[in-house]
Amino acid sequence: MPLTGLKILDLTRVLSGPFCTALLGDLGADIIKIESPEGDSVRNQGAIKDGLSWYFTQFNRNKRSVRLDLRQPAAKDILARLIAQSDVLVENFRPGVLARLGFDATRMKALNPRLITCSINGFGSTGPYRDRPAFDFIAQAMSGFMSVNGGPDDPPLRSGLPISDLVAGLYAALSITASVLHARATGQGQRTEVSLTNGLVSLLAYIATNYFATGTVPPRSGNDHPIAAPYGLFPTRDGQIALAPADDAFFRRLADAISAPHLKTDPLYATQAARVANRARINAIVGGKLAEQTTGYWVETLNRAGVPCGPVLGVEGVFEDPQILAQEMVMDVEQPGYGPVRMLGFPMKLSGTPCRVRRPAPALGEHTGEVLAELGYTPAQIEAWRREELI
Repeated sequence: MPLTGLKILDLTRVLSGPFCTALLGDLGADIIKIESPEGDSVRNQGAIKDGLSWYFTQFNRNKRSVRLDLRQPAAKDILARLIAQSDVLVENFRPGVLARLGFDATRMKALNPRLITCSINGFGSTGPYRDRPAFDFIAQAMSGFMSVNGGPDDPPLRSGLPISDLVAGLYAALSITASVLHARATGQGQRTEVSLTNGLVSLLAYIATNYFATGTVPPRSGNDHPIAAPYGLFPTRDGQIALAPADDAFFRRLADAISAPHLKTDPLYATQAARVANRARINAIVGGKLAEQTTGYWVETLNRAGVPCGPVLGVEGVFEDPQILAQEMVMDVEQPGYGPVRMLGFPMKLSGTPCRVRRPAPALGEHTGEVLAELGYTPAQIEAWRREELI
């Protein structure tokens, strides 16, 4: 697999960090998840079925769990040995926590000059907000992301998904793989950092470029597109359809497909700028045409004409959709003691070295003895630590 042989020490919990390391584990990395005696809090969150959190299993597959009480000096010695033998360390503490545990950047470099460290936090390790606690909702509010969601007369609206955690996890995985290439070329590790807030700021896209260019921010536009029309959800005879003819060429195809070819040459609608200026009019015309037939009819007709469109699926519909099933975006993973657990599949499709589940999500501390033995500790020492509840 692409990352076979890469050893990653995972000190993260909840979502952003576990999502990052799950991606790397799907690609073949050996993920050693260090958990407190209480374990990752997500073990007790989300949908619990027969005592098992399916939320936890989704984001902690392909990992080995080591239960370690880092309040005890001997446990810190074990962590030091793990650091010395790892390629990457990932953590999502607040800035400074790892240093207070005795593992600042200087010590970690001394332990392992090739080590790559990746820190995921709320606001970054510099600046006036570095010590503030942050969760996804706060990052959405403070990044501007929330301010651009919702309708013109609505209050700012959060994404239904924990988007800042997921984006931070993606950026962290990318920064780690880039740093691995650098370390293999130079023999030197480095520190990488990703914050929830910065990740969402980076997604402001054309909202930011328009603001930089003009000094103005377009009002919230709901399902309409600020710089394209017609664009959004439109009623059909039996439901709704998502329509996205994003440029003039797509609009011309749409005009032909709805039997309104005159729209292509009408100066009110012939260009993108004209359509945006006359959004209500063009939406009414297109909406009136679409309301004459069913969603199924228009999905077939418009796609055949090359116009981007699709039905609005609920979550249950997504996981019955033939395209999603053909792409294997749903899979069942056997969880020892619990049976099959259904979870999301792999969005990364690699032809020669595909992602796969090599391990189900671990029980708390399931691999402690195995990992410590690999570090060179004796069975007697490991058993003594178990009695002391160090591990």
